[in-house]
Amino acid sequence: MFNITTTKRDPMLDLLYRLEQRMGRFFNYNEPFGFGNWNYFPETAAAAEWMPLVDIFEEPDFIRLVAEIPGVKPEFVQISVEGNLLTIKGKKEQVAEEKTEKVHRYERNYGTFERTFTLPATVSPEKIKAVYEHGILTVTLPKVEAAKPHLIKVEVAAPEKALNK
Repeated sequence: MFNITTTKRDPMLDLLYRLEQRMGRFFNYNEPFGFGNWNYFPETAAAAEWMPLVDIFEEPDFIRLVAEIPGVKPEFVQISVEGNLLTIKGKKEQVAEEKTEKVHRYERNYGTFERTFTLPATVSPEKIKAVYEHGILTVTLPKVEAAKPHLIKVEVAAPEKALNK
């Protein structure tokens, strides 16, 4: 009978090995800075779905989502609220370069995207507004009146009333 043993590889070593391989392709040692190596990124990188980056800010009267969606036409952006979920969907079309004979690389993101956010109960969904300007989508989520901070006036009791108690 044959005794077959398998060595379990350390996942961290595998990760470091893959990183080393990628860095080697990036810094193609035959040519400085890899200028002649046009294919060091996987071919699927440009065709994959992408996810816009979003910053979220909370202010006393509203919550503001600011998403970077450069190159996306406003008519291709759809914002919906269903229950307590806010969804931002869209599509960035790839424009073919007709001026060049040969395309060496596509690194910009194209295709569809979708981001979903859970809304807190303090948001008034019927009053949500969205503005798109220069590749930045700003979604304003107004808070319901009960969630807004209210100042409570502190009354000072008259000294004689306080002593009589």
